[in-house]
This record gives sequence, structure tokens and C-alpha cells, in this order.
Amino acid sequence: MIRRLFNRLKTRERAWRHGLGRDISTPEARKQARFHFNWIDHGILRIHWKNFHRIAPDVYRANQPSPKRLAEWQGQGIRSILNLRGESEYSPWLLEAEACKQLGLKLVDHRIYASALASREEILELIEIMRSIEKPFVMHCKSGSDRTGFAAVLYLHLFCDLPLAEAMRQLHWRHFHLRGSKNGILDLFFEAYQQDAATSGKSLIEWIRNDYDRDSLTAKFAIDRGRGG
Repeated sequence: MIRRLFNRLKTRERAWRHGLGRDISTPEARKQARFHFNWIDHGILRIHWKNFHRIAPDVYRANQPSPKRLAEWQGQGIRSILNLRGESEYSPWLLEAEACKQLGLKLVDHRIYASALASREEILELIEIMRSIEKPFVMHCKSGSDRTGFAAVLYLHLFCDLPLAEAMRQLHWRHFHLRGSKNGILDLFFEAYQQDAATSGKSLIEWIRNDYDRDSLTAKFAIDRGRGG
């Protein structure tokens, strides 16, 4: 009985959280969206912790910006925002899209994942976006740790000719990426390429186009984690 009551309360609490932050069309809805942004999406933690770093000329990485921070970036000359969380019906995207429109910033939405591998098509599209996006630009996800780190590795290796081992430092605990967690699957992506390239000599882009197998890498990661290795 106690367990049923707990599960019922948990279900109601989840429904309450998911019902917030999906509208900014009225003052009351906007108030709820700001509550959702700060407390459900953890924006309160990002007021002072911004995880903001320059990774290349005119290219920066960060965590989810508030409208205020977007205005600061615009004042510093930023032209485009690459949102790696993708378009959403919730407060982070609603407030960001509104602010970018008001500030004249180009918002590009492209969803990739923190604890799962993107498809070949999603990765190739991300690469093309980073090739063509107007600079200076900032790439971000929620915490600026995993998805942003993954994209930063791609950018530095493919567009700045940085050796992959050096570029992979973008996936580091300094940016709050923990390879021992489920998000370590992003490290495996690049390690699998390195292993293949040691014998094939293929470039990363060739490997992604022709050899990358999301399903097999996902299965390998699950097995390795199960073994504790």
C-alpha cells in the first residue's frame, strides 16, 4: 500500500513537472516557464557556472544560456548559437528562441545526445552545420559537458586539423564530462575510430560515412560497463 501511494505521488509529481514551462504567451505562463528554467532545468546553477570556453578563433562552448546571457554574448559580437539540445516545447528552448529573435542572433537547433550515440546522418548533419554556421558562434547543450564536448572534438579535429587525441581533451572532467558514467559512450565513439584508423588509415569523416556502426558500439559499451571495464 505504501509503495502504491509512493508511486502515485511520484507519477503526479512527474506530471506536474512536465506540465510546467511549455508556454510563454501570458505573464503567468512566463512566470511558470522561468520557474521551470531555473529549478527544473537547473538554471539556478548556471547563473555563475557558465562552462564557457573559447575552443578556436570565433568558436566557443558553454552550457544552456539564459536570455540575459544571450544578450551579453550578442554585445560581445556573437552572431550564431548552435543548440545541441534541439528544438523543444519546454522553457529552455522557448526562452532561447525568443531571445535570439529579439537580439538578431541566428539560432541553429540540432539534437544529439549525452548518453547515447547519434546516428550517422545526425553526425554528418552536425558537421555540415559547423562548417557553414556564421561565426563567431557558441555551441551549447544543457551543462556544456557531454554533447558540447563531442561537437567540440569534431570541430577541432575536422576544421582546425588538431590531432584527435588532443581534440578529445574537450571530453574531460574539467568540463564536467565523466567518462566513467553512461556518457562515456561518447569517448568510445572516437576510440573506436582510432582503433580502426590505426590499420586502415581512414580519416574520421571517411569512417563516419562508411564504417561507423552505432548499434555495435552501443552493444559493446553496454557489455563493457556490465563487466566494469
